[in-house]
This record gives sequence, C-alpha cells and structure tokens, in this order.
Amino acid sequence: MANGSDSIQFIKGVGQKRAELLKKLGITSVDALLHFAPRRYLDMTVFAPIGDPISDEPVCIKATVISPVKEIHFAKKNISVFRFTVKDDSGEAVITLYNMRYLAQTIKPQQTYLFYGRLTGNLIERAMTAPIIKRPEQAGIWPVYPLTPGITSYQISRIIAEALRASLPVDPLPEEIQKQYGLCSLKDGLYALHFPKTPKDIAMAHRRFVTEELLTFRLACAVLRHRVITIQAPIVTLDHTEAFFDSMPFTPTDAQRRVVRECMADLQSGQPMHRLVQGDVGSGKTAVAAALCDSVIRSGFQAAVMAPTEILAAQHEATFRSFFEGTGITCALLTGSTPAAQKRAIKADLAAGRIQLVIGTHALLTKDVTFANLGLVITDEQHRFGVAQRAGLSAKGTATHRLVMSATPIPRTLAMIIYGELDISLLDERPKNRQPVKTYCVTPAYHERLWRYIAKQLDDGRQAYLVCPLVGSAESDETDTPSEETGGLLSSEELYEQLRTGPFNNYRIGLLHGRLKSAEKDRIMQEFSSGALDLLVCTTVIEVGVDVPNATILVVENAERFGLSQLHQLRGRIGRGSHESMCVLVSKKQDNDRLQCLCRTNDGFAIADEDLRLRGPGDFIGHRQHGLPLFRLADLSRDMALFRLAGQIADTLMQDDPSLDKPDHHLLKQQVERQLKQSDL
Repeated sequence: MANGSDSIQFIKGVGQKRAELLKKLGITSVDALLHFAPRRYLDMTVFAPIGDPISDEPVCIKATVISPVKEIHFAKKNISVFRFTVKDDSGEAVITLYNMRYLAQTIKPQQTYLFYGRLTGNLIERAMTAPIIKRPEQAGIWPVYPLTPGITSYQISRIIAEALRASLPVDPLPEEIQKQYGLCSLKDGLYALHFPKTPKDIAMAHRRFVTEELLTFRLACAVLRHRVITIQAPIVTLDHTEAFFDSMPFTPTDAQRRVVRECMADLQSGQPMHRLVQGDVGSGKTAVAAALCDSVIRSGFQAAVMAPTEILAAQHEATFRSFFEGTGITCALLTGSTPAAQKRAIKADLAAGRIQLVIGTHALLTKDVTFANLGLVITDEQHRFGVAQRAGLSAKGTATHRLVMSATPIPRTLAMIIYGELDISLLDERPKNRQPVKTYCVTPAYHERLWRYIAKQLDDGRQAYLVCPLVGSAESDETDTPSEETGGLLSSEELYEQLRTGPFNNYRIGLLHGRLKSAEKDRIMQEFSSGALDLLVCTTVIEVGVDVPNATILVVENAERFGLSQLHQLRGRIGRGSHESMCVLVSKKQDNDRLQCLCRTNDGFAIADEDLRLRGPGDFIGHRQHGLPLFRLADLSRDMALFRLAGQIADTLMQDDPSLDKPDHHLLKQQVERQLKQSDL
C-alpha cells in the first residue's frame, strides 16, 4: 500500500473542491483509497430474465418501459411514489421508485433500461422496488462505496478517478515479487479496484491488495522474531526436568516431555524464548510450566506466573507449592486482595531475591513490583491479557524468557496469525488418568428427568454446574452473541430461583455471575470448591480456571447460544477427578450440527477446526482484545490461500534481506513499521 506521506501532493493535484470532498470522505492520500475500497460491486453485464425463478440475490434485468410513469399520492407528507411497468421476452415487472422525482421524469415509455435490484412477487406478478437504473450503454461493473451523507457513489468514483490521474506513488512491492507471485502493479490494482471492467479485474485487485496486507502482517511478525534472536538472554544451565518428573506422583505424557524439551532448547540457546504452549483441557500445561520453573530457579533465576483471575492464581499457587514442597524453592501469591502488609513483604522479598517463584494476577504489573533476577515469565490464559500487559511483566527482567499458555485450542493457521511472533508447541495428549466426558444434547422437555438424575448424583456426594447464557431475564451482556434477541432464554437468576424453591429446595445452591463483586465471586467459588455448595448456577465466569474434581455434571442451558470452543471450555470444568462425568447441552435445536460435534468428540483441536469453519476467525477468538488483527480487506475465512502465499513471500524476503534495508524494500519496510506501531507489537 502506498505511503501516506504523499498527502499534500495528492490533495493539491485534484483541486480545492475535490480536495474538500476527499477530506470529508477521510481520503487524504492515495493510501487512504484502500481504506475507502468499494463495499460491493453491481454487476450490470449479466442480465436475468424477469420470468426466472425468484432469487434472494439482487439481479440486473434489461427491460423496456411499456407504461407511462405514474405518481401515486399519499396523505403522508414528503413521500413521492412513482410506478411504471417494464417488459422483456420472459415477462413483465412493476418498478416502484420513492422520492426520485428527477429520475422518474427521465424515464420514457418504449425506451430500454437496465434495472438492478431484488425481484419479488409470484408466478403472476413481478416487482422491483427502488432499483438502480442505467442506460444500456452504461452496462458494466459499478462500485458501491460506504454511504456518506450528501455524496453519491458516482461522485466518489469521479473524485477517485481524478485523484488517481493527479498522483500515483511508487509501488511498495518490488517488481520481481509481483512477477514471481502473479501480483498486479499498484497502478493496475487501484484502477481495477475502483473501475473494474470485468469480474476478473475485481479478482486481480483483491489478490494484489489482500496479499499485500497479509504480507505486511507476516513481515511484521518476522521482524519481531528477527529482533528477538539478536538479543542475548539468560542461559538456563541446569536441565532438571527428568528429576522433577521423577518426583511427581504421576507419569508425564510423551507430549509433556516433548514440549519441555522444546522449551529447554530455547532456555539454553542464549536467545529469549518466545513460545506459546497450546494444550487442550486437562493436557497438563501446569506441570510443564512447573518443570520449566524448576530448572530456571535451580539455574539462579526467578520465575513469575501471571493468571487472569484471583481464583486461577490461587489454584496455581497451591499446585506449584505442592510440586515444590521440600525442595527449598520459595513461592508466594500476589493478587489485588493480598493484605497490604503481606504485599509489602512479598515485594521486598522479590526485590531481594528471597522469593524465587511468584504467582499472581495483574498485581504483578504494578511499578513497585521488582525482581532481583527475573529469568522466566509465564502468562496463563494469555488471550485474556492485552499485548501491553503481557509485555509489561517481561520488561521487569533483562531479555526475559517468555512462555504463554492457552487452554483454548486454536487451529494452527489461526494461531500463526494471532501469535505470529511466537514459536508454537502443542500438548496434544491427555494424561491417562483423565476420563473422557460423556456429552448429550437434549430438549428442554427433558428437564424433569435431568433434575432427578442430578439429585441422585448430589445424594451420592457429587456436585454440579448449571450454566445459563444470561445473568437476568432482560440482559444479554454475558451471552456469546449479545446482539441477538434474548427472548426465550433462561437466565441464571431465573433458574436459581426456580431450583431453589422447587426441585432442589433441600440442597445447597449458589449463584455466580459476572456482575458480582470480585470478593463475592471468590467466596462463592471457594464454597463450591470446598464442598459447602452442592449445585452452582452460573454464567460463563466458570469457563476458565475452576478446578473442582468432585463436580461431575455440567448442564448448559440454551447451548446453541455458545460457540463450540466455549462449550468445550465449559465442559472442561468436569471430568477432573476419578468419577465418571456427564455434560448435557439443553437446546430446542436438536438438529444443530454444532452441538452434535460436541457429542461426537472430546478432541479440542478437532472442535476448534469446526468452530473456525462455522463461525470464522473473528467470532472464534473475539476481536482486538484477544489479539486478532483487524484486517481492512482480508477475510481470513475466505483468504487463507492468500495468507499462505503471503507467508511464502515473507520467507523469501526475510531470507534475502532480514532487516528490509535494501532500496527496493524501503517502502515495504515503512509499511511494516507502521503495522508494528499500530498493533503495539
């Protein structure tokens, strides 16, 4: 994409009036033309007969006017309605125009026009309302731009044409790259984007600019990786992982051993480790993290583990403390609710090096938390932290090794996009002692049977979760799709009241949702964890970091409202002990292929692939708060082939010129630097 520095020349070249309109559209440089790419195109080169079967898609008909244009008067003011009939060889249609007096006055009987719009009607009568109308000699592909008050798409096209004639910058893509990978030039691409003559022109422009956008992103990630390997990092001299695993009460999986070896190679390389460990629910990520902390600490460095919630941080601290009991390794828990005096003592001990391992929340990021010799930072459920937060903890050491962990399986292609600057390790094997969770999909008609089954399990000493998409009856803030209508959805508050006063009035029931204060949420979760509550009615606040081995039943109401990956995460709250566990998805939509996928498999990576296919990458992982780049032109559910092509080009460029310092790469390097700055990478 063009450099934005040509804005002054660009504006001067089109004249004052045009420049004012361009500024109104937000176009201040040729580069900004790509921000204002057509929203869609009207293909008025292919004509559909009026008598064809009705389609939901707009069509273009070529027809002759066979009646005078009549104005229909309504009592309501400021509405002018004009109607006339047109005909082609296959049939007739009634055309209706609203408030288009000037256009209506130009329509003449016995003249032929092109009408673009949606045909409606039946076998007897066809109609088209408010179509776009052109003369036959105007047949072609017409771009439609985002609506701007007071400016038509035709005016925008004229302005862009004049702007492109006035100024065209140097192409940032080297000519040899264009030839080698079949990409058109910047000039040809811009004209094809805004003034296509055939569908092939649109495809050519799409290929050029989407590939360029994805290439800039891939190069930004490659530049980050190149910067990392040039930094001298602490060398972990002692690999103590075998002795650590030998001391554990479990046998590590082959996947755990493999991932630890990959991480240890990074820790001993002299370059900072920047690695993502992806593991399905129950794959043993915590044990991997502990094994690495063990070697790092025994080599003379400190380690820090950051979790997104106090519940998860406390669970990690208890687990790590049990792992390191009797080893002499000192652990501490630092969260927002840690008492002030205890906080001061922990911070002093960290600064002096007396605490070797600290587990905490965002509290670790405060300025007064310092380390004597921080060597390793581990971020758990890292997608819940912003980029700056993740980097902030690492900055408390010098060239600190960084490990990020996620229990949300992500398809490898998408992981390459979100975590392009990280190496990726997969924990794709479950410990042998973990039982698969049986999953069933039922309708609300099964509620009474379900309540009886849960009561029997509670009588046997087990516990259960009941998950709802809403907090209250009229809210949607905690649903997976908050913009949808919430009518007919069961809220956690409603279900809690129904069960507390009905079938479970003799049991201990808790209510947990995101609107409660942190202290209240922690208290309720602690009561459930300790067995003081039998049944927990909740929203998705339990999705991550809740470990209650005695909980064996999970019921999800209105399960169709959740994504597959989110349902899989919720399912991961059970099956954590030795008892058989069951997940029940309650939905009126029994033919829902998404939910049946959950019933067929417990493989989180297979589920993630299906979720990505069905919902696309934006809905799959969320948007910018989860690190997914918001591309202007690329659609990753459609353009994965171009993403792979951009990767090939990036690899070629980085092998030849890793710093992008060659003259031919100067403009491309500027784009990469802007990408790094905009993404806060």
